Amino acid sequence: MSQPSLTADELEILVKSLGSEAKTVNIRLREGEYQLDLAKAIASFELELSFPDVKDLIKKLYGEGRTEDIQFVRKIQTILKKMEKSGIIQIMPKEKPWELQRYALSSFKFQDVEKNLAVLATEAELEKTSDMLRSALSKEQILKPKPSYATVKILSLTIVIIMSYATILWTLTQPTINPVVFALAFSIAAACSILLGMSITLKK
Repeated sequence: MSQPSLTADELEILVKSLGSEAKTVNIRLREGEYQLDLAKAIASFELELSFPDVKDLIKKLYGEGRTEDIQFVRKIQTILKKMEKSGIIQIMPKEKPWELQRYALSSFKFQDVEKNLAVLATEAELEKTSDMLRSALSKEQILKPKPSYATVKILSLTIVIIMSYATILWTLTQPTINPVVFALAFSIAAACSILLGMSITLKK
């Protein structure tokens, strides 16, 4: 199975959590309680280089049917928010505004408010994930930000305008001016200038 691609931000979060020492948090992490179960579930996703949203976690822990229970989903979201405030997890930046928030661990080891040590992954699992990260890097699977369509359009129009004006200047320096070339270059430059102005306005 191919490894998932990662953004630079996702890579940074994973590297930090994999190398983090045990973090002290002001929340309980007891067996059988939501907080520890959710932390373990997030860890299982991260060990496979992915970051779950609330429905991913509910489906893994309680079955797909519970993902349709709005009250239960909100309850889990409230617990996750409490875990975020305690420093156990962090909320990932959304890739698209309508997507659910995704979660990442700040570490794979925690000491809770009652001094209990919660270890969410074995050394072997951490080493395996580190190897997967190195493999992803060597295969250049880290996603780089792509230029937006608007930016590409603006750059393209700018290049066309420069070339059109260069053609106009070249025509004017010739002993005999070709009216067809001059008119065509001037028309293209004027049209592209208008489109460039509109594109810049819409991008702001």
